[in-house]
Amino acid sequence: MNLSDPDQPHRDAKSDKKNNHCFCRQMSQLLRQTLILLLGGWFLIGSVPSVRAIDHSFVADAVRRVAPAVVRIDTERTVERQPFDPTLIDPLLRDLLGDPARGPERERGQGSGVVIDTEGLVLTNAHVVDRVETVSVTLADGEQLDGQVVGIDPVTDLALVRLDGKALPPQAPLGDSEIMEVGDWAIALGTPFGLERTVTLGIVSSLHRNINTLGFSDKRLELIQTDAAINPGNSGGPLVNGEGEVIGINTLVRSGPGAGLGFAIPINLARGVADQLVQKGEVVHPYIGLQLVALTPRIAREHNEDPNALVELPERRGALVQSVLPEGPAEKAGLRRGDLVIGVRDQSVLDPQQLLEVVDGSPIGAQLQLKLLRNGRELNLSVKPAPLPGLS
Repeated sequence: MNLSDPDQPHRDAKSDKKNNHCFCRQMSQLLRQTLILLLGGWFLIGSVPSVRAIDHSFVADAVRRVAPAVVRIDTERTVERQPFDPTLIDPLLRDLLGDPARGPERERGQGSGVVIDTEGLVLTNAHVVDRVETVSVTLADGEQLDGQVVGIDPVTDLALVRLDGKALPPQAPLGDSEIMEVGDWAIALGTPFGLERTVTLGIVSSLHRNINTLGFSDKRLELIQTDAAINPGNSGGPLVNGEGEVIGINTLVRSGPGAGLGFAIPINLARGVADQLVQKGEVVHPYIGLQLVALTPRIAREHNEDPNALVELPERRGALVQSVLPEGPAEKAGLRRGDLVIGVRDQSVLDPQQLLEVVDGSPIGAQLQLKLLRNGRELNLSVKPAPLPGLS
């Protein structure tokens, strides 16, 4: 006999309903937890940058500021070939090579420059654009523009080129070369050997390096010396400090013994020259027509001890007149060979550079008072600086 509980179906239905309710509640909790995890993950992922930030060096930051204003300058000019007597060529070589070419030929040159204002003025070296007929300027983005030479100053080896175009590059930030100190960072930019956008790093090795000590007697300026590599093609490019400001214009590098020493024209001097070139098309340099050498007590004693010495020199420091330029301002004022200049205006003169600095800052034609020693006597003479001839 099969006996069964009459309430069993009711209890089974009630148990199924309870189980279904528990299952739904568990699924609801699972969905809520899943949604919370997904939302939390979304906010977390959104807070992390897609590209990891990279800390660049100060050199990269400095270059980024000035590089858009650095340009390459390509030039062409016509040069005459040296005359050559064809009869001096061996007949066999003439048969192989033919007669030598005659007439003018095109000479190409290359250098660098830096844009210094919003009107497309490019500062470069005078020897880069001297006596050229065409100037092509390649910008940092690769665009090429024609350039016109505004003016050249061979005494400071600086020149100014104006870009022809509407979309002009940005100007470089200019610094203050007077506040530079030995040991400060120096970054050279340019196009050495045609390699565009080249950057080298060094330090300021020396300041106020007289260019005459490097064998350039026709120049009148003091240079910034650096060990940052400056090579052919770098001429006219900027020398930059650690803040990305132009402090100089690269001009030359020492070759042979002492190779690796580079030199730049201070930007404060370059800025003044550029202003004169824009306003007048030339730079007027005062001169008085003296060739000077430094005299010290030791040099004077050694000279005076020589039994063959023709004159006796005063044993003190000053600028000794070695020669006087004929028809120059100094000759007209009465200066002679052997005079020792010991003062100018109200300040002492201990070496020729001090006198030249005063002359450079003097107006043309203005009276310049000199104090000098001649044959043991102190004299006062007045000289009028004149424009340095032979520059136009």
